[in-house]
Amino acid sequence: MILSNKSPETCHRLPASHPSEETLDFLMLRRSLTVKDIIGPGPSSMQTEQILKIGSRVPDHKKQVPWRYLTFEGNARSEIGEILRDVFAKNNPDTTEDLLKFEANRFMRAPLIVAVISKATANNPKVPEWEQILTAGAVCQNILLAASAMGFAGQWLSEWYAYDKDVLSALSINEDERIAGFIYIGTATKEPAERGRPDLGELIQSWSRNN
Repeated sequence: MILSNKSPETCHRLPASHPSEETLDFLMLRRSLTVKDIIGPGPSSMQTEQILKIGSRVPDHKKQVPWRYLTFEGNARSEIGEILRDVFAKNNPDTTEDLLKFEANRFMRAPLIVAVISKATANNPKVPEWEQILTAGAVCQNILLAASAMGFAGQWLSEWYAYDKDVLSALSINEDERIAGFIYIGTATKEPAERGRPDLGELIQSWSRNN
């Protein structure tokens, strides 16, 4: 079991940087695995707790903590699957039984699913809503990195049920909340192939006053 025992106390002095070629290599090789290639076992309860702790170590302007977690494991995955099946059938009355079965099994595709829920508020005069939303996205990325560092594979998905009002109601998602993503975590059955990456020359522009 891979765990870290480093958890600083409040006001504990931390290094300003962490020079590490190994970490740079890890980040250069970061790659999600499609959920169809993920199986059990998933993280233990202790590993899950640490993954979520690492998920929470993100830039957070004014310490708003504009996110929360919902986890799905064991029977909870099939229970939410029943809801997805019923809602999908309601929204698609001409659907097939095969599609309904697929919807019912969406959360069975990995042993652990973490929903990261954005709690951004629009009426905070000191912290723009957009900054709070970006923080929730950073949480999702940290979870992927932590899971990978523990030896697990992961994929960040949203899919239709992250936006459906009936599903959101069943998950007790408040009207001022949004699902930033469902992170599927488990054991890889294959190594993912590298995919095309953007040309940095098309993305980078050096600013100057004379531009």
